[in-house]
This record gives sequence, C-alpha cells and structure tokens, in this order.
Amino acid sequence: LTGIPPAPRGIPQIEVTFDIDADGILHVHAKDKATGSEQRIEIKSSSGLEDKEIERMVREAESHKDEDEKLAKLAETRNHAEQLIYTVEKTLKEHGGKIPDTEKRDVEAAVERLKKAKEDDNADAITSAMEDVTKASHKLAEILYKEASKQQGQEGTKAAPQPEAAGEAQEKQSGGDKVVDAEYRVVDEDNK
Repeated sequence: LTGIPPAPRGIPQIEVTFDIDADGILHVHAKDKATGSEQRIEIKSSSGLEDKEIERMVREAESHKDEDEKLAKLAETRNHAEQLIYTVEKTLKEHGGKIPDTEKRDVEAAVERLKKAKEDDNADAITSAMEDVTKASHKLAEILYKEASKQQGQEGTKAAPQPEAAGEAQEKQSGGDKVVDAEYRVVDEDNK
C-alpha cells in the first residue's frame, strides 16, 4: 500500500487477502483499516511449468531444506531480538528517572550487546544476548514494581480512613441502622 501515514510500530492494521483461482491466478487485496486505503493486484503465470521443471524445483527445495530452516530460525530470532530491544528501550525512556544509574547502565549495556549480536548470522549468540537483556530487564521491572508499591503505600496511608471513622461512615450511609449477625435455623412445614 502506498500513502499510509507514519505510525508507531504495531499501530497500523493492514488486512491482506490472497485468493488463487482455478486458472492459477493469484489475487492479492490489501486494505489499511485506519484510512480505508486499498490496493489490488493480480499475479499471473507468464508460462506454464512442465512436470520435469516442477520435479527439479521440488528436489532443489528438499536439498536446501536444512539451510532454509536455519535461515528461518535466524530471521525469527532477529525479530524477537528487535521486539525485545524496542520494548526495553521504551521502558527506559518512560521510566528512566525512577531507575538507579547502575541498573540503567547494566540494561543499556545488555541492549547494546544484543544489537551487535543481532547483526551477526549466529542465532545462538543472539539468543544468549536476549537472555542477558531479559535478566537485566527483570531487575528493571523489579525496581519499578518496588517504586510503584512505595508510592501506593504512601498514598494509601494518607487517603485511608481510620477504622472508627469508616464504621461511622457506614452507619451514616445505612441510615443509622446497626447490622447484627444472627443465627438461624430452617423450619420445615412437615417437621414443626
């Protein structure tokens, strides 16, 4: 699609439909849900393939299967790394003032190592660097959680009514009636 306005990662929603008809023509339809902008394209085969060519292509695909799986794993690992980098950097940007400098430097260093590892073709190195970033970000989350708990605790002690005052408020709300616990028993019409 062309003419889509710039937006942060994860915000644009594009619906893509692929249809193959009986003649082998591929119909692709893409629509941006936000703007309603849509585009269609048809992909036609310029010439048919002979059975020998199809068999040769299948054999080639099978011979490169392991290499393709390795490349797919590398691409998937890189995508996960990119998402982790984005999330951690966003958290640092939003909550950087609440984090002690030593922990902040540790997280930033781990993210930089992951960025460098992501540029190589070694999925294991990327995974290892991702684990380091994850561990560092867990410390970050722990610090933020403790900070939030402290703030809630301070606000809670200021705003929480005293127990006696809370009881009086309940009495006023219920019109001054007192609530009394009582025991009861079921009386059956047959067993009077």
